[in-house]
Formats: sequence, structure tokens, C-alpha cells
Amino acid sequence: MTENINKINHKPEKRQHPKDPLHGINLKTIVTELEQHYGWDGLAEKISINCFKSNPSLKSSLTFLRKTPWAREKVEQLYIRSKQNWGKYKK
Repeated sequence: MTENINKINHKPEKRQHPKDPLHGINLKTIVTELEQHYGWDGLAEKISINCFKSNPSLKSSLTFLRKTPWAREKVEQLYIRSKQNWGKYKK
């Protein structure tokens, strides 16, 4: 009988991943936020890859980044660094 009460009152604990700052953030969100913050030209200056330089679009960037792990890593690292600084200098 106690088992049933425990099962009824048991609430699943939320799992957090404190060592993964990108947990729960998909690539589309990352690229969209970076593009809104820096623009395509700014992204091309920060990360020199053709999907940001030549006729950039969200769709083409996502396609390239999903197929190219080294480029995706650079974009994710820029997002982490940028996100830490966004809003620091706003009044």
C-alpha cells in the first residue's frame, strides 16, 4: 500500500545539465539569434564560412552546419561567448 502512495505522489525530477550551456537550444535558434544580433555580414566577419558570406539564408546555413561539425562547433562557441555578453552594456 505504501508503494502505491509513493507512486502517486512521485513527481518526476527536472533534469538539468549544468555543464552543457546549449542544452535545450536547437541550431535554428542559435543561428537565428546570432543573425539578429550580428547580421549576416557580422557573422561572416566572425566566422569565415561561405554559408554566411555568399547569398546567406537561414535554410542554407542550417543545411551546411548540420553536415559540417567543425563549422557547427565554431557557431556554437560564438553563441556561447556572445550570449554571456549580451545585455551587459545595456542601460
